[in-house]
Amino acid sequence: MKKAFATLIDSTFSFLKDKPVLVAVSGGLDSTVLAHLCQETGLDFTIAHCNFKLRGSESDADAVFVSELASGFSKPVFIQAFDTEAFAAAEKISIQMAARELRYSWFEELCNRHGFEYILTAHHAQDDLETFLINLGRGTGIDGLTGIPETNRRVVRPLLNFSREQIKTYAEEQSISWREDSSNASDKYLRNHLRHHAIPALTEANANFLNGFQNTLAHLRESQDLLEDYTAFLYSKIVNQSFKGYDLSITELKKVPHTKAVLYQLLKGFGFTAWDDIYALLDAQSGKYVSSGDYRLIKDRDVLILTELKADTQQVYELDSEDSLLALPGLTLVLQKPENFEDCSPNEAIFDASLLHYPLRVRKWQEGDAFYPFGMQGKKKKLSKLFKDLKYSAVQKEAVWVVCSGDEIIWVVNVRSDDRFKVTQATTRFVKITAHYD
Repeated sequence: MKKAFATLIDSTFSFLKDKPVLVAVSGGLDSTVLAHLCQETGLDFTIAHCNFKLRGSESDADAVFVSELASGFSKPVFIQAFDTEAFAAAEKISIQMAARELRYSWFEELCNRHGFEYILTAHHAQDDLETFLINLGRGTGIDGLTGIPETNRRVVRPLLNFSREQIKTYAEEQSISWREDSSNASDKYLRNHLRHHAIPALTEANANFLNGFQNTLAHLRESQDLLEDYTAFLYSKIVNQSFKGYDLSITELKKVPHTKAVLYQLLKGFGFTAWDDIYALLDAQSGKYVSSGDYRLIKDRDVLILTELKADTQQVYELDSEDSLLALPGLTLVLQKPENFEDCSPNEAIFDASLLHYPLRVRKWQEGDAFYPFGMQGKKKKLSKLFKDLKYSAVQKEAVWVVCSGDEIIWVVNVRSDDRFKVTQATTRFVKITAHYD
């Protein structure tokens, strides 16, 4: 295995040579063997160990073992203890997810602080198979069936081509000792259950199962590359950047074969899970939407609008007569007091200063808001009706701010000012407000 590993470094991972790398070592069989192979191959590496404090004295003994391993290699070692259970509770995530987030966040911090260019982990062929089976049961797309990537940004997994049996045989031949994690014996987690029962049954039924699985992964990855190329070709025909997001043309989507598959490929990176609801948007009425944790897809006439979800705020801001600038989320208002009347551009409004009451209040528009649009000769109009007349999408409406004097709207920002506060021939003092969107 040592020779095969060295050949793999030369052929596939030559970029690791002469570069400082961080090797994640838990003390278990796989990561301990990885550390030995890195030492035998002459890589420039430092060891990092996470003590997740989940197994009491056993976790502490793992940390001691890794420290002694690094000392035997004359290599530096970083050891970090985490209160994993507290972090999981605070973030409302599973222990496994918490450990993963803590681990990789710390590894990135070490890389940035000490100049490590890559992080090596000891995932092997069975880990790849376990991940495939877990994703298969979740109803994943082809992405989830292409396995664990050998390289993902700065994370490198040089043992993916090796089986656990190969790793264990090498350890025994080289008299390498390692730590056994007692939690690995439990079937509490799905991954362990697959490892103890499903995978042994598959390999017992077909001794060549793992090799066949790896060949299947190679074919799936080629298919995925082809699908990515096809999606990239269609992108410019379907997607256009729009106000605060992206428009996906429903007309163009329905022209292409396998519309649902294309829509999935375009949106898979935005955290959506309710795919049947997303596909239904193609024929839904305007205003229907589907949300993920960070994004929302809205049906608006003949387009689907993809927009990032921002914190919904009902906060009211104040702009005093002596202020010159008010910074809002996504918008900056600049207040000036010109000596004379000035013509206004679309992002400006000018008012009779004697009619204003300070502080001016600035907020997002709300249902029920109404004002007297400039030029409509004293006719009151609801903002919702105004936006409908202007054919505003749901995204455009959400971005609208209003400026108020007391309880009265004086300006629907960048849309229309209120006729009651307009400048007349009798006006002697002026206030101009300019809006700058980020």
